[in-house]
Amino acid sequence: MPEGPSIVLMKESIQKFEGRKVLEASGNAKVDKEILIGKTLKEIKTFGKQTYLVFDDIAVRIHLLMFGSHSVDEQTKPDRQLRLALLFSDGGMYFYTCHVKMVDQEFLDDIDWEADIMSDLWSPAKVSKKLKSHPEMMVCDALMDQDIFSGVGNIIKNEVLFRIGIQPESLLGKMPAKKTKELIKEARNYSFDFLKWKRDFTLKKHWLAHTKKTCPICGQKLIKKQTGLGKRRSFYCETDQKLYQ
Repeated sequence: MPEGPSIVLMKESIQKFEGRKVLEASGNAKVDKEILIGKTLKEIKTFGKQTYLVFDDIAVRIHLLMFGSHSVDEQTKPDRQLRLALLFSDGGMYFYTCHVKMVDQEFLDDIDWEADIMSDLWSPAKVSKKLKSHPEMMVCDALMDQDIFSGVGNIIKNEVLFRIGIQPESLLGKMPAKKTKELIKEARNYSFDFLKWKRDFTLKKHWLAHTKKTCPICGQKLIKKQTGLGKRRSFYCETDQKLYQ
Protein backbone atom coordinates (compact mmCIF):
# COMPACT_ATOMS: atom_id res chain seq x y z
CA MET A 1 0.00 0.00 0.00
CA PRO A 2 1.46 3.39 -0.97
CA GLU A 3 2.42 5.46 2.07
CA GLY A 4 1.98 9.18 2.65
CA PRO A 5 5.13 10.34 0.84
CA SER A 6 4.15 8.40 -2.31
CA ILE A 7 0.72 10.03 -2.24
CA VAL A 8 2.39 13.45 -2.08
CA LEU A 9 4.36 12.55 -5.21
CA MET A 10 1.16 11.49 -6.95
CA LYS A 11 -0.42 14.82 -6.05
CA GLU A 12 2.55 16.67 -7.51
CA SER A 13 2.25 14.73 -10.77
CA ILE A 14 -1.41 15.73 -11.32
CA GLN A 15 -1.33 19.20 -9.80
CA LYS A 16 -1.03 20.80 -13.24
CA PHE A 17 -4.75 20.10 -13.72
CA GLU A 18 -5.84 22.40 -10.89
CA GLY A 19 -8.00 25.17 -12.36
CA ARG A 20 -8.87 23.05 -15.40
CA LYS A 21 -12.36 21.97 -16.48
CA VAL A 22 -13.22 18.28 -16.79
CA LEU A 23 -14.18 17.47 -20.39
CA GLU A 24 -14.61 13.70 -20.06
CA ALA A 25 -14.98 11.26 -17.17
CA SER A 26 -14.87 7.48 -17.50
CA GLY A 27 -13.87 4.27 -15.73
CA ASN A 28 -15.62 1.41 -13.94
CA ALA A 29 -15.85 2.95 -10.45
CA LYS A 30 -19.42 2.75 -9.16
CA VAL A 31 -19.89 6.52 -8.82
CA ASP A 32 -21.79 9.11 -10.85
CA LYS A 33 -18.94 10.23 -13.08
CA GLU A 34 -21.21 12.28 -15.35
CA ILE A 35 -21.68 14.96 -12.68
CA LEU A 36 -17.96 15.80 -12.93
CA ILE A 37 -18.13 16.78 -16.59
CA GLY A 38 -17.97 20.55 -16.93
CA LYS A 39 -16.79 21.08 -13.37
CA THR A 40 -13.50 22.84 -12.58
CA LEU A 41 -10.92 21.09 -10.41
CA LYS A 42 -10.33 23.68 -7.69
CA GLU A 43 -7.72 21.91 -5.58
CA ILE A 44 -5.98 18.60 -4.92
CA LYS A 45 -5.60 17.72 -1.25
CA THR A 46 -3.95 14.74 0.38
CA PHE A 47 -4.59 13.20 3.77
CA GLY A 48 -2.34 10.32 4.68
CA LYS A 49 -2.93 7.63 2.06
CA GLN A 50 -5.91 9.38 0.48
CA THR A 51 -6.19 11.95 -2.29
CA TYR A 52 -9.09 14.38 -2.70
CA LEU A 53 -9.95 16.00 -6.02
CA VAL A 54 -11.93 19.02 -4.85
CA PHE A 55 -14.58 20.67 -7.02
CA ASP A 56 -17.06 23.44 -6.09
CA ASP A 57 -19.70 21.30 -4.40
CA ILE A 58 -18.18 17.84 -4.31
CA ALA A 59 -14.88 16.03 -3.99
CA VAL A 60 -13.60 12.70 -5.30
CA ARG A 61 -11.68 10.59 -2.80
CA ILE A 62 -9.05 8.28 -4.27
CA HIS A 63 -7.59 5.51 -2.10
CA LEU A 64 -5.00 3.34 -3.86
CA LEU A 65 -5.50 0.43 -1.44
CA MET A 66 -2.78 -2.26 -1.70
CA PHE A 67 -2.11 -2.32 -5.45
CA GLY A 68 -3.53 0.89 -6.86
CA SER A 69 -1.61 3.21 -9.19
CA HIS A 70 -2.06 6.15 -11.51
CA SER A 71 -0.77 7.61 -14.74
CA VAL A 72 -0.78 11.06 -16.31
CA ASP A 73 -1.76 12.00 -19.87
CA GLU A 74 -1.85 8.40 -21.08
CA GLN A 75 -3.78 5.28 -20.08
CA THR A 76 -1.14 2.69 -19.30
CA LYS A 77 -3.29 -0.19 -18.00
CA PRO A 78 -6.29 -2.08 -19.42
CA ASP A 79 -9.87 -0.87 -19.07
CA ARG A 80 -10.71 -3.57 -16.52
CA GLN A 81 -8.27 -1.92 -14.08
CA LEU A 82 -9.31 1.66 -14.85
CA ARG A 83 -11.48 2.96 -12.03
CA LEU A 84 -11.52 6.63 -13.01
CA ALA A 85 -10.19 8.77 -15.82
CA LEU A 86 -10.62 12.54 -15.94
CA LEU A 87 -9.69 14.27 -19.18
CA PHE A 88 -8.92 17.97 -19.55
CA SER A 89 -8.00 20.15 -22.52
CA ASP A 90 -4.29 19.57 -21.89
CA GLY A 91 -4.20 15.92 -20.81
CA GLY A 92 -5.69 13.67 -18.19
CA MET A 93 -5.31 11.63 -15.03
CA TYR A 94 -5.97 7.89 -14.76
CA PHE A 95 -6.46 5.84 -11.57
CA TYR A 96 -6.24 2.05 -11.50
CA THR A 97 -7.27 -0.72 -9.05
CA CYS A 98 -8.26 1.78 -6.39
CA HIS A 99 -11.31 2.84 -4.40
CA VAL A 100 -13.21 5.88 -5.64
CA LYS A 101 -15.85 7.67 -3.59
CA MET A 102 -17.73 10.96 -3.85
CA VAL A 103 -17.74 13.08 -0.68
CA ASP A 104 -19.14 16.48 0.23
CA GLN A 105 -17.69 19.56 1.91
CA GLU A 106 -18.98 18.45 5.30
CA PHE A 107 -16.93 15.27 4.99
CA LEU A 108 -13.81 17.30 4.20
CA ASP A 109 -14.46 19.62 7.13
CA ASP A 110 -14.55 16.65 9.52
CA ILE A 111 -11.08 15.42 8.57
CA ASP A 112 -8.38 15.99 11.20
CA TRP A 113 -5.84 17.49 8.81
CA GLU A 114 -3.39 17.96 11.70
CA ALA A 115 -2.92 14.18 11.85
CA ASP A 116 -1.34 14.05 8.38
CA ILE A 117 2.35 13.26 8.85
CA MET A 118 3.28 15.12 5.63
CA SER A 119 1.15 18.23 6.20
CA ASP A 120 2.31 21.70 7.22
CA LEU A 121 -0.64 21.55 9.65
CA TRP A 122 0.71 18.43 11.38
CA SER A 123 0.49 18.78 15.16
CA PRO A 124 3.05 16.87 17.31
CA ALA A 125 1.21 18.03 20.43
CA LYS A 126 -2.04 16.46 19.25
CA VAL A 127 -0.20 13.23 18.39
CA SER A 128 1.30 13.16 21.89
CA LYS A 129 -2.14 13.58 23.45
CA LYS A 130 -3.56 10.73 21.38
CA LEU A 131 -0.67 8.42 22.31
CA LYS A 132 -1.15 9.12 26.03
CA SER A 133 -4.80 8.11 25.75
CA HIS A 134 -3.81 4.59 24.61
CA PRO A 135 -1.31 3.27 27.20
CA GLU A 136 -2.10 -0.40 26.40
CA MET A 137 -1.59 0.01 22.65
CA MET A 138 1.48 -1.53 21.02
CA VAL A 139 3.72 1.04 19.40
CA CYS A 140 3.50 -0.82 16.07
CA ASP A 141 -0.28 -0.38 16.12
CA ALA A 142 0.02 3.28 17.08
CA LEU A 143 2.26 4.06 14.13
CA MET A 144 -0.13 2.32 11.73
CA ASP A 145 -3.22 4.00 13.21
CA GLN A 146 -4.30 6.51 10.56
CA ASP A 147 -6.11 8.62 13.16
CA ILE A 148 -2.78 9.18 14.92
CA PHE A 149 -0.09 9.02 12.21
CA SER A 150 -2.02 9.48 8.98
CA GLY A 151 0.20 8.42 6.08
CA VAL A 152 2.50 6.09 7.99
CA GLY A 153 2.69 2.58 6.54
CA ASN A 154 4.66 -0.56 7.22
CA ILE A 155 7.95 0.65 5.76
CA ILE A 156 7.95 3.83 7.82
CA LYS A 157 6.86 1.87 10.90
CA ASN A 158 9.78 -0.57 10.71
CA GLU A 159 12.39 2.05 9.89
CA VAL A 160 11.26 4.51 12.58
CA LEU A 161 11.27 1.84 15.30
CA PHE A 162 14.76 0.77 14.27
CA ARG A 163 15.98 4.38 14.31
CA ILE A 164 14.77 4.95 17.87
CA GLY A 165 15.68 1.48 19.17
CA ILE A 166 12.25 0.22 20.19
CA GLN A 167 10.71 -3.19 19.53
CA PRO A 168 7.31 -3.10 17.79
CA GLU A 169 5.40 -4.89 20.56
CA SER A 170 6.37 -2.30 23.18
CA LEU A 171 3.41 -0.74 24.98
CA LEU A 172 2.95 3.02 24.75
CA GLY A 173 2.27 3.33 28.49
CA LYS A 174 5.55 1.61 29.35
CA MET A 175 7.77 3.69 27.09
CA PRO A 176 9.77 6.55 28.68
CA ALA A 177 8.54 10.04 27.79
CA LYS A 178 11.85 10.67 26.01
CA LYS A 179 11.23 7.70 23.71
CA THR A 180 7.70 8.83 22.95
CA LYS A 181 9.05 12.22 21.86
CA GLU A 182 11.62 10.46 19.67
CA LEU A 183 8.85 8.37 18.14
CA ILE A 184 6.85 11.43 17.16
CA LYS A 185 9.88 13.30 15.85
CA GLU A 186 11.29 10.44 13.81
CA ALA A 187 7.94 9.48 12.30
CA ARG A 188 7.91 12.94 10.76
CA ASN A 189 11.62 12.99 9.90
CA TYR A 190 11.64 9.59 8.25
CA SER A 191 8.54 10.40 6.21
CA PHE A 192 10.35 13.32 4.60
CA ASP A 193 13.51 11.24 4.14
CA PHE A 194 11.25 8.68 2.42
CA LEU A 195 9.92 11.43 0.13
CA LYS A 196 13.44 12.58 -0.80
CA TRP A 197 14.70 9.05 -1.47
CA LYS A 198 11.56 8.17 -3.43
CA ARG A 199 12.16 11.17 -5.68
CA ASP A 200 15.73 10.01 -6.19
CA PHE A 201 14.66 6.38 -6.80
CA THR A 202 16.93 5.27 -3.95
CA LEU A 203 14.42 4.41 -1.20
CA LYS A 204 15.25 0.70 -0.87
CA LYS A 205 18.97 1.44 -0.68
CA HIS A 206 18.36 3.29 2.58
CA TRP A 207 16.34 0.60 4.35
CA LEU A 208 18.03 -0.50 7.56
CA ALA A 209 15.44 -2.97 8.87
CA HIS A 210 12.48 -3.34 6.53
CA THR A 211 12.77 -6.71 4.71
CA LYS A 212 16.38 -7.04 5.90
CA LYS A 213 17.83 -10.21 7.42
CA THR A 214 20.66 -8.89 9.60
CA CYS A 215 21.04 -5.89 11.89
CA PRO A 216 23.34 -3.23 10.40
CA ILE A 217 24.52 -2.34 13.92
CA CYS A 218 25.38 -5.67 15.57
CA GLY A 219 25.12 -8.13 12.71
CA GLN A 220 22.60 -10.28 14.55
CA LYS A 221 19.77 -11.91 12.61
CA LEU A 222 16.70 -9.68 12.54
CA ILE A 223 13.40 -11.02 13.81
CA LYS A 224 10.65 -11.21 11.19
CA LYS A 225 7.24 -11.40 12.86
CA GLN A 226 3.63 -10.40 12.36
CA THR A 227 2.91 -7.96 15.16
CA GLY A 228 0.03 -5.95 16.56
CA LEU A 229 -3.68 -6.16 15.95
CA GLY A 230 -3.15 -5.74 12.22
CA LYS A 231 -0.64 -8.62 12.06
CA ARG A 232 1.63 -6.64 9.76
CA ARG A 233 5.21 -7.68 9.10
CA SER A 234 7.78 -6.31 11.50
CA PHE A 235 11.56 -6.57 11.18
CA TYR A 236 13.55 -5.76 14.31
CA CYS A 237 16.68 -6.51 16.31
CA GLU A 238 16.27 -7.98 19.79
CA THR A 239 19.65 -6.54 20.81
CA ASP A 240 19.50 -2.99 19.49
CA GLN A 241 15.76 -2.42 19.93
CA LYS A 242 14.37 -2.51 23.47
CA LEU A 243 11.07 -4.07 24.48
CA TYR A 244 8.95 -1.99 26.90
CA GLN A 245 6.21 -4.07 28.53
